[in-house]
Amino acid sequence: MAVDPLQALQAANRAAPPVRRDEGTLLIAGATGALGHELVRRLAGRHRFEHTRVLAREPIRDGLRGVETLLAPGPDIAQWPRTAADAALVSFEPPRLYYDRERALWTPEPAQLPVLASWLKACGVRTLAVVQPHDQGRLPEALKRGLASLDEEAVVALGFERVIIVRSARKPVAGRFANPAERLAAWMLSIARFMVPASEQPVRAGKVAELVDVALRIAPPGVHVAAPELVWRAAQGELQAVAEGWLL
Repeated sequence: MAVDPLQALQAANRAAPPVRRDEGTLLIAGATGALGHELVRRLAGRHRFEHTRVLAREPIRDGLRGVETLLAPGPDIAQWPRTAADAALVSFEPPRLYYDRERALWTPEPAQLPVLASWLKACGVRTLAVVQPHDQGRLPEALKRGLASLDEEAVVALGFERVIIVRSARKPVAGRFANPAERLAAWMLSIARFMVPASEQPVRAGKVAELVDVALRIAPPGVHVAAPELVWRAAQGELQAVAEGWLL
């Protein structure tokens, strides 16, 4: 079938969505759990960056080419020595205890985000991606797509070129009960979990990591927040299209 020259010319002149080529050094804080494993596999294992550093609590032997561990020297993050990095990824998923290697990695607590972000900014980081755990049904609708806490506002105020926050729904944490009465009350209230919309249900770690990967490639300067519903929608199939609709 003949191609209309006018259509071909229009297609050639149509602006393509901007795609960033990642270079330099990526620093990962929280390479633990199923999500941390997938993030390292996608971002470091495929050599998207020239170099990747992963924060660790104790020395371990590096397993991937181009990936090295960086020792977190103590609990006072503000006193850590600086290290050069261009982009940083922060995840809060705890290590899986049956993986010896993960127990040696350093995982931040959500309350440490502001001081960690300040240290990252001092290290020269321009792009900060944060995978923030989201408790189902706990966040008001108005805050799901914006900054949900003073900690997040403090991070944005540091002046990163790009801040990407992905709110990933997590499974409810198993509670500990002091007596049978508390256990009975928790069982009676557990019916509420069936009332959580499907769009706020947890998605596979691989899909969250893929969304973060795409966001790091195409996100323009500014602050970008992915609500749990957007993460869920991206996991249903057309992830690239959903990410472009969100970011571009």
